[in-house]
Amino acid sequence: MLMSKIRILIVDDSVIVRSLLNKALSTDPSLEVVGSVPNGRLALKKLQYANIDLVTLDVEMPEMNGLETLIEIRKIHPRLPVIMFSQRTKRGAEVTLDALFYGASDYVTKPQAESKEAALQHICNELIPKIKALCHREESPKFRETEPPNTLPPLPPPYRSSIETRQKVEMVAIGVSTGGPTALAALLPELSRFFSVPIVIVQHMPPLFTQRLADSLAERSAIKVSEAASGDILKAGHVLIAPGDYHLVLEREGTSVKTITHQGAKENSCRPSVDVLFRSVAQIYREQALAVILTGMGQDGLKGCEAIKAAGGHILAQDQDSSLIWGMPRFVVNAGLADKVLPLNQMATEITRRVKKEFRQI
Repeated sequence: MLMSKIRILIVDDSVIVRSLLNKALSTDPSLEVVGSVPNGRLALKKLQYANIDLVTLDVEMPEMNGLETLIEIRKIHPRLPVIMFSQRTKRGAEVTLDALFYGASDYVTKPQAESKEAALQHICNELIPKIKALCHREESPKFRETEPPNTLPPLPPPYRSSIETRQKVEMVAIGVSTGGPTALAALLPELSRFFSVPIVIVQHMPPLFTQRLADSLAERSAIKVSEAASGDILKAGHVLIAPGDYHLVLEREGTSVKTITHQGAKENSCRPSVDVLFRSVAQIYREQALAVILTGMGQDGLKGCEAIKAAGGHILAQDQDSSLIWGMPRFVVNAGLADKVLPLNQMATEITRRVKKEFRQI
């Protein structure tokens, strides 16, 4: 039985952008653009009578902007996938982050390409995979990635230790992607301002967006949150988020541990990459490290979790039902690396328990 096409509504005030989106999406036979409108009011009218599977929504529009439109969409369609389409500017980052907190499913930055062909390629590479992920119809409305056969290399026997020999956690490293801002906004405010170890985070985001994410999370959380810069010293109760387009690694300096950011080659098509951070965490903290893998597409974090597990560290993974996209956690879980698989609303409690060494060996 053939699966029906994914029906998409494009909302953008620019004729050129609407044309680019229409042309790019039309290259994929599984997608169908069923509407293209210049503002939020017309989008809401279209949603009243058209069968729409996903909306691409411009941030800045006349009459009703993207955030206002999203709020109204969520009143009548709480689960309809909405992807924000924003400029890579400070204003675009601010509104996009607000939109994610108000229920947008994901975002894509508008192309900054010199040619029409490059712009079309950017849209095809960045937008189409997210549309397919968010609209996958197997099992449930949430995306369930299908693992290709024989894609994972053989792993060494999983590390095992008794509760007597398991070391207390001295740092927490978090890897997250699609659905991450909302997940982090739920997780970090649950941690006490007296949280006793440092936290480092890789969230797949471009420059400007990570700074805005750090600012937004800082406003919501009792613990300190900021975007990392090279030379930052890790401190208890301080969250550092990898800056967009830079890898984040840790390095010991005397009795302290500091951050280094660099623009080395992308890993898993990502910079920052979870794998890059987690490998450095494993080298420095070994059995005292706790890795947390949250919602996201792809398998960034798998290799890093292998390194942390081999060093004797702890690994927690978000469960399928609470993940927007169960990709990154699924690869870690299926590889047998996770000590525990938890819904998001239980993650802060388990992290705190392991930091205080109040956990039971599984």
